[in-house]
Amino acid sequence: MSKLVTIYGGSGFVGRYIARRMAKEGWRVRVAVRRPNEALFVKPYGAVGQVEPFFCNIRDDASVRTAMQGADAVVNCVGILVNEGRNTFMDVQADGAGRIARIAAELGVSKLVHISAIGADNESDSAYSRTKGWGELAVLKSFPKAVILRPSVIFGTEDGFFNRFAAMAKFGPFLPITAPLTKFQPVYVDDVAAAAVQGILGEAEGTYELGGPDVETFEDIMKLMLKVIGRKNIVIGLPQVVARTTAAIGDTVQWLTGGLITNRILTTDQLKNLGRHNVVGKSAKTFADLGITPTPMAAVLPDYLWRFRPHGQYEAIQASAKNLK
Repeated sequence: MSKLVTIYGGSGFVGRYIARRMAKEGWRVRVAVRRPNEALFVKPYGAVGQVEPFFCNIRDDASVRTAMQGADAVVNCVGILVNEGRNTFMDVQADGAGRIARIAAELGVSKLVHISAIGADNESDSAYSRTKGWGELAVLKSFPKAVILRPSVIFGTEDGFFNRFAAMAKFGPFLPITAPLTKFQPVYVDDVAAAAVQGILGEAEGTYELGGPDVETFEDIMKLMLKVIGRKNIVIGLPQVVARTTAAIGDTVQWLTGGLITNRILTTDQLKNLGRHNVVGKSAKTFADLGITPTPMAAVLPDYLWRFRPHGQYEAIQASAKNLK
């Protein structure tokens, strides 16, 4: 019988790419998610019955253990950008990661790959980065040979980064951003998946920081995006006082409503992270150590951001028609 990999958060942005690649490797893939009925789109990634959604809540030992039964390898892709209801940074990124690693060790799983993030630091003033760091420590405590991947901002068809700002550019002549001079090293989602596959197959070891070939400021990244979608918005860096006030109001509304309204615009915690460069460290192991050539933004962005152009898929035809006499 072919080997089995359990991917926690396997229907998410990164997880689905890992699932697709592992199916091509001939493995059976168990996609562990909270809502299996919303993850049915992963089934065609392989042959009939090869890729299956499976109910799991990583806050519960029994649930995690059941989803892991019989697995030869495990991948944890679960992460959040904001606290939402009972899914807090601590519960998901620290305790959840540790729970998966501990149970993997108890069940004798062979390989564990943990998706973290550049900037993970157990002493950070940001709850997001701090719990990412705690998660890494918990994983290594139970599973010392785990492969940890720390990507920068991830881009791809389903991303929540370029799609979000491209959508904002459709309204009004300005595109407001926070911390315009902060540097990022955007990495293509399928390159991250390729690195995860190496970890599953035993072709990688240790911790890797993953960034693409382009290191640009937030402002320059937005200008590149605007060029791709053919819009002439003026990128404006919000003054810190405005950004802090916006974040504080959003956080307060979420707190006053008991979480019924989630602050998805800008949180105080996100503001802390935006003030720090998000690039690969000089001494870190990278794609080069895995033999992977990272994909530049320009090679991928036009493939999925075309829908934000003024004329969508007909942009080229419209431009060509202007030359008719």
